[in-house]
Order: sequence, then C-alpha cells, then structure tokens
Amino acid sequence: LSTATLTYDSLHYGEIEDFPETSEPVWILGKQFSALTEKDEILADVTSRLWFTYRKNFQPIGGTGPTSDTGWGCMLRCGQMILGQALICRHLGRVQVSGREQNISVLLLIYLLPAYYRNTQMGVGEGKSIGQWYGPNTVAQVLKKLAVFDSRSRLAVHVAMDNTVVIEEIKRLCMPWLDFDRGACAASEEPREMNGALEGACALAEEETALWKPLVLLIPLRLGLSDINEAYFEPLKQCFMMPQSLGVIGGKPNSAHYFIGFVGHELIYLDPHTTQPAVDPNEDSQFPDDSYHCQHPPCRMHICELDPSIAAGFFCQTEDDFDDWCAQIRKVANCRGLPMFELVDSQPSHLITADVLNLTPDFSESDRLERFFDSEDEEFEILSL
Repeated sequence: LSTATLTYDSLHYGEIEDFPETSEPVWILGKQFSALTEKDEILADVTSRLWFTYRKNFQPIGGTGPTSDTGWGCMLRCGQMILGQALICRHLGRVQVSGREQNISVLLLIYLLPAYYRNTQMGVGEGKSIGQWYGPNTVAQVLKKLAVFDSRSRLAVHVAMDNTVVIEEIKRLCMPWLDFDRGACAASEEPREMNGALEGACALAEEETALWKPLVLLIPLRLGLSDINEAYFEPLKQCFMMPQSLGVIGGKPNSAHYFIGFVGHELIYLDPHTTQPAVDPNEDSQFPDDSYHCQHPPCRMHICELDPSIAAGFFCQTEDDFDDWCAQIRKVANCRGLPMFELVDSQPSHLITADVLNLTPDFSESDRLERFFDSEDEEFEILSL
C-alpha cells in the first residue's frame, strides 16, 4: 500500500479512535455538541455529510487516462465534499442527509461525479498532468467555474484572493441585475461578466431578479510559512462556529483532508484516502449512496499539524446571511489572534491582485488556472453537463 492509502484501507473501523470524554464543546459546521451527552448525535451528524473518497474502475479520464485517482485525487475529492455541503445547504438547509432526503442526496452526487472528470481535464490545459496533486487554491478556482453549469442551484461562487474579502465585489456577484455605479436600486441595462459567466437581469427569470443568488465564498489562505502560525489557531476555530461554515479544505503536504469542525485544539475531518469501487447509476439514475457517507468516527488531528495552505468555505443563502457573516468576521478580528483575512467594503484602487502578478496563496503550486478557464477550450466544452 502507498502512504496515500493507509488511512482506512489498512485499518479496521474499530481501531479508529472515538471522540474523547471531554467537557469541551464539539463544533461541526456551525453546530455545537457535547462529547459527554451527545456522542451519538455527533456521529450521526458526521455520517450524514457527503464523503468523497478515491474511486477505482471508473471510465478512463479523457478516454485513455487513469481509471482510478488513488494517490493523487485527494484534494479534488475534498473539493467535492465542500461543494457537496454547499449544495446541501442550498437545497435542504443544515440537516442530516438520510431517509426521505436520500433522493436529493443522490441528485447532488449525480451533479458532483461528472464534475470530477472536468476537474482533471481543466488541469491538463494548464500544464498539470492527470495524476498531479492539486492545492486548495487550484480546487477553489475549479469549483468556481464548475458551478456555472449547475442551472438548478444557481450558485454564485466567489474566490477571494489576496487574503481580502471585498463586500462590494460579492454583492455585485450575488445581485448582478443591480447597477452599483448608479445606486443599489437601479437595474443594470447591460449584463455583466461575473464569475466567469455572463450574468445580468436579461439572463434571469423575471421572478428571480429580486433575489440574492446563494453565495459560496471560498477564501484561499496562507497561515504561515512551513507551519501554521499559532496566532491563527483561535480565528480558524471561530470559522467552524459560524452557521455559514462550509468547513476547510487543506491537510498536510500532498495529503488533503476536509475539515468540518474541532474539539479543543483538535480538528475534526473527513479523509478521502480510501479507495472504493466506482458507482454507476442505473437507468433511473438511482443507486445506494451508503459509500458516500462515512460510517465510522471521523479522524482528528492537532491544529498545529495543519499545513498553512488552506481554503475556507462559507455559504450565505440570503443577503442577511452575508451581512451577518460580515458582522461575525469583524468580531473575530477584534478577538485574540491574528485575523486570517481582511474584510473591506470596496477594492482599494492601488491594490494589484495576485492574479495579475501571476501569484497564488499556495506558494508550492505553479498553477495559473484562472487564465486557462477564460480560454475557449474545446475539451472543456465537450465535458460540460
């Protein structure tokens, strides 16, 4: 077995350590639990999250490529998990996905599985061969472009670069039919190019023009040089306490995890490093989704072991949700520790973005996917939903 597949493939479920007997609260995606009195509830909540792992024996990627992503697809799988959580929040709210919600869960899987193949093909166009490891910033950019193809969910995906979240940029994205240059209540006469897709009042159904497009906010961050700075411990934990939390994708060098919460100084995560057979839906697009829900206690690791390169995710169903998130971020900035990113009303005119400088927060990566995604790539069009 390779080191990338040791997590579950070589362990019996009974060998995975259970939650500690502690009075410290357990936080999972904005919800608080007690490890002393709600252990069953904690495990049920974790099990209900969508769990994406390595798969084997799927159709060759690109027709002639690999039939398994074991050893290299872990960050892509983490991207699927954070996007899956966003889709659950979009269509169901923060619930446990089981029983009567199973059909919706399957619909989410059907959306995410084809997206995985496009993930790998997009990387090829930027010099990342299939089988090469992706970082959290790369995956955040991929998810932003993939969301355009989900007309049912109509997500507005924003990737905040330069450790800066610009409120005006997000409101333009989520309310593209408003002309912010003439005032928030003025309808824009011309569609805007936002998030890599043509948006505007003319592109929307009439009844939708008064609504906020549900926001998925992804924030790639670098929280230290080779190790995470201790000053970021508390601000990072605060993110998991927010009701808008989608979790964090990151992990250790070349080994990605999907972090969904914490207890004490330990981060709780779902690990994609186990290989399961590929699942093909039948003619009715129905199949058991048991293998997409982790059936054993989640893994934990001390926060100091976290690689400093991460991407944090948040979901805001409404404008009020976003305004509340901004208020919470400002409170966190006033607490102990260093703010992980800056929240500003508008983009400073002097700021040169990382995209212009051809840089990303993932210093170990050489990817420049933004430039590729803006091109008219024939293979990308063929693989679209």
